Amino acid sequence: MKLITAIIRSYQLDQVRESLISAGITRITVSRVSGHGAQKREEVYRGKKVIPALIPKMRVEIAVNEEFVDTTVDAIINGAKSVSEVEGEIGDGKIFITPLEECIRIRTGEKGSTAI
Repeated sequence: MKLITAIIRSYQLDQVRESLISAGITRITVSRVSGHGAQKREEVYRGKKVIPALIPKMRVEIAVNEEFVDTTVDAIINGAKSVSEVEGEIGDGKIFITPLEECIRIRTGEKGSTAI
């Protein structure tokens, strides 16, 4: 089992969600987050250029069995990657894949891959 965490642009959430659904991945958790990386956004405030320290993003978390990892990652990339260039743009986001030690469905008490 793996936990896939993707940090994406807020306005690309619907595209990522639709891409996941068409790939057969329907169970996701979404949170609003903020942070910074290589992407810098300049804003003008009272005539001065300001670079905010934190940029709003969306965090998508998906627990999957091993056989769905590549499908899930490909769906996220297809939905989140900017279409303006072949290589995308700075700020398109990141995907983290971490081992998931255990999963327990509260309602039934099922454990492991069947609980996902």
